[in-house]
Amino acid sequence: MSLKAFHILFITASVALSFWFGWYELDRYATTKVAADMWFGVGSCVMGVALIAYGIYFLKKLKNISYL
Repeated sequence: MSLKAFHILFITASVALSFWFGWYELDRYATTKVAADMWFGVGSCVMGVALIAYGIYFLKKLKNISYL
């Protein structure tokens, strides 16, 4: 597995984890009404979007390098 393929796999896993944690915290905020849960959820979702933007940037930058 090349470094490029591993990087894409790692970014994908990070995006999934970020959105899952954001959903978990926002769901927890709905039941507990603790402000920290809301901010953690929103921040995690924002980071998920930022990771998607970074992944797109990374793919465009290294489009000429193979995955093998």
